[in-house]
Amino acid sequence: MNGLRILIQGEHGVADHPDSVLATVLGSCIAACLRDPVAGIGGMNHFLLPEGSDTGPGAVKYGLHAMELLINSLIRAGASRTRLEAKLFGGSRMMRGLPDIGTANARFATEFLRREGIADLGGSLGGDRGRKIRYWPVTGRVQMQLLDPALVQERPFAPPPKSQIDLF
Repeated sequence: MNGLRILIQGEHGVADHPDSVLATVLGSCIAACLRDPVAGIGGMNHFLLPEGSDTGPGAVKYGLHAMELLINSLIRAGASRTRLEAKLFGGSRMMRGLPDIGTANARFATEFLRREGIADLGGSLGGDRGRKIRYWPVTGRVQMQLLDPALVQERPFAPPPKSQIDLF
C-alpha cells in the first residue's frame, strides 16, 4: 500500500512502503499501531469492544479478533512476531452515564500486549476526548490530534415520533 488509507471500526491495514499512512478517528475505540522495525512493516487496527462471543463477520469489532488479524497479516507480510512493538491510542470515556467501554478497551489492549510479549512503546489512552490518528507504519511515527469535546454533544435518546417511523 502506498498513500493514505483511512480505517473505520473493524478494519486493519498493513504497509511496507515509506509513504504509506494509516489514519482513523477514535472515541472509546482502540487503534493498535504495530510494527516490526527490522522488516520495515507495520499496521494498525481499529476495534470497538474488548470482547464478545460473535464468531462470524461481526467478530472484527472485538479486540482479540482484531489483534490476531493484524498480527497474522503482519507475519504474512514478512514481520517477525518476536520483534513487534506497539503504540495504543483511544479508550476515551465519551459519554457520562453510560458504561465506560473506553477503559475496558484500554485495559484489554494493554493486557493483550503484556500477555503476548509485545513491547508497549506508549501512545495515548483514556481521557474524555476523541483522537485523530495518523500512523506511518514503516517508521512508527504517529501524529495525534485531540478533538474538542464541545464537538461531541451528549443527547438523551428519544425515539422518533410515530409519524416518522416507516414500517415495511
